[in-house]
Amino acid sequence: MSTRGNNIRVLLAGIVLGGLAFWAGAHWGHPGPQVVTARPGATDTATLLGGTPSTGPLTNDEQVNIRIYKQASPAVANIITRTVEYDFFFNAVPVEGAGSGFVIDPKGYILTNYHVVADAEKIEVLLGDQHAQSRYPAKFLGADQRNDVALVKIDPKGAQLVALPLGDSGALEVGQKVLAIGNPFGFQSTLTTGVVSALGRTVQTGQNTFIEDAIQTDAAINRGNSGGPLLDSRGQVIGINSAIYSPTGTTAGVGFAIPIILAKRIAHDLITEGRVRRANLGVEVTPLFEDLANYLKFPVKQGLLIERATAGGPAAKAGLRGGNSPVTDGLRRYMTGGDLIVAVDGKPVATQLDLNLALNRKRPGDTIQIEYYRGRQKMEVTVTLGES
Repeated sequence: MSTRGNNIRVLLAGIVLGGLAFWAGAHWGHPGPQVVTARPGATDTATLLGGTPSTGPLTNDEQVNIRIYKQASPAVANIITRTVEYDFFFNAVPVEGAGSGFVIDPKGYILTNYHVVADAEKIEVLLGDQHAQSRYPAKFLGADQRNDVALVKIDPKGAQLVALPLGDSGALEVGQKVLAIGNPFGFQSTLTTGVVSALGRTVQTGQNTFIEDAIQTDAAINRGNSGGPLLDSRGQVIGINSAIYSPTGTTAGVGFAIPIILAKRIAHDLITEGRVRRANLGVEVTPLFEDLANYLKFPVKQGLLIERATAGGPAAKAGLRGGNSPVTDGLRRYMTGGDLIVAVDGKPVATQLDLNLALNRKRPGDTIQIEYYRGRQKMEVTVTLGES
């Protein structure tokens, strides 16, 4: 695994940021957040002390924030989902959830996180800032679950939708100004600002899901921001806000966004082909551990044991072998006798995540170099990847 990709396990934005629960205060009668306002007739402090309100010009930074917010907020979506769950007595219970997204094409294509719309039976999109809103039914077009990116579509019905320009996340530098717009806690069209805190993180969001080359930011991200845009100072989208690192479930100044380069590729596949073209090696593997390595007499203690190689698949065509002899260890049954993959394209692999990361950078038809052991003999083979 790349040394620059510090593998960080974080809370999925869908849990923390509200993709699967409607934290806006409209959760089936739950009261919204309590906002304290000034008392009627309260005297302004500056007036009481004889001061004069400031009327000086805004700073350049303030002007940038205002300009980008006015340009971008009409294209930021409040995505409302409805699902049905069942209680202890098998009674259907409607559940409402919310997250964010953004328009990438005036035809009505909207990018968001997969976990925001996962398993939704009904999706609605609210567009516009707090002064003018339009509600549209939305259709789920598809997703890349591994990378937590989804595409939905609305019918604008003649309306002139504002679409956000997509930037180049590969050209970012640590320290650049960034802005996030979303719907934290149900407060629609909320702007927060910060900087790019780090680049090149590998952020594990689940057992087999991750954000590769994640953009780390200190811009405040909370429940409901999930799926919303992370923008640069030119107003271009450079990431999709997806996860936070937090011991409490609220922002701690460490948020992560999916790079827009990856999201653009996924959106292109879904729009043009109706599916995500994902590279496939055609194997089922299990991580090697010390007792199993000793039992099988491998000369190494880590790697991925091929339990099955799909007949006619890329690995099998290249000569890689799956297991043929079952071994039971407690409640787990392993198929042994197969090859042990130890490196892909020169980088050691020890977990399923390592292999997924290697394949995530590839497209169907690309080749990869596999280093493996067959018994105690080390070998190498080039594999042309298939499509899953």
